[in-house]
Amino acid sequence: MAETGKIELVKEWDKTFPKSEKVNHRKVTFQNRYGITLAADLYEPKEAAGKLAAIAVCGPFGAVKEQAAGLYAQTMAEKGFLTIAFDPSFTGESGGQPRSLNSNGGWNVIGCQSFLNMPILQYAHEIRSAVLLIHGEKAHSCYFSKDAYSRLKGDNKELFLIPDAVHTDLYDRTDIIPFDKIVSFFLENLK
Repeated sequence: MAETGKIELVKEWDKTFPKSEKVNHRKVTFQNRYGITLAADLYEPKEAAGKLAAIAVCGPFGAVKEQAAGLYAQTMAEKGFLTIAFDPSFTGESGGQPRSLNSNGGWNVIGCQSFLNMPILQYAHEIRSAVLLIHGEKAHSCYFSKDAYSRLKGDNKELFLIPDAVHTDLYDRTDIIPFDKIVSFFLENLK
């Protein structure tokens, strides 16, 4: 079992984006299935009443909740959702050893080499939930969303490509991130 010790959370606003006056923000922690304490930022609309649809956001590999994940979570809270942006195990304020898995030493210590040969989309056809894939049209990894989309079954799937965008454009370019599309997807499918 992994460590479950108390972690220290930064108290001041430490994000790469401005704090919204439309949401309440607080730091929270929870334990993942391995017993590792994860740190998260919880965002809720200031005018929240009753039950809210909830969304958990984790950022791109190696990123922390103070970056893209937090921006997405805060923006979705502005649009009426209860959200958390969290740091994965071994990253940011979350617990776990070793630190910084995207370093060479981290991969050697905890690497799951058997996953390298696992066809990651092998069971995609079994997904019955609605799926929205959003990708930059010019992102080097766009092929992955296209492959995933082609393996999904049913009529509740959508591949939404952002013209001329590379993958990093979708980290913080709020002028092209399709938040309205994301909101409509969740409103239709989080029931």
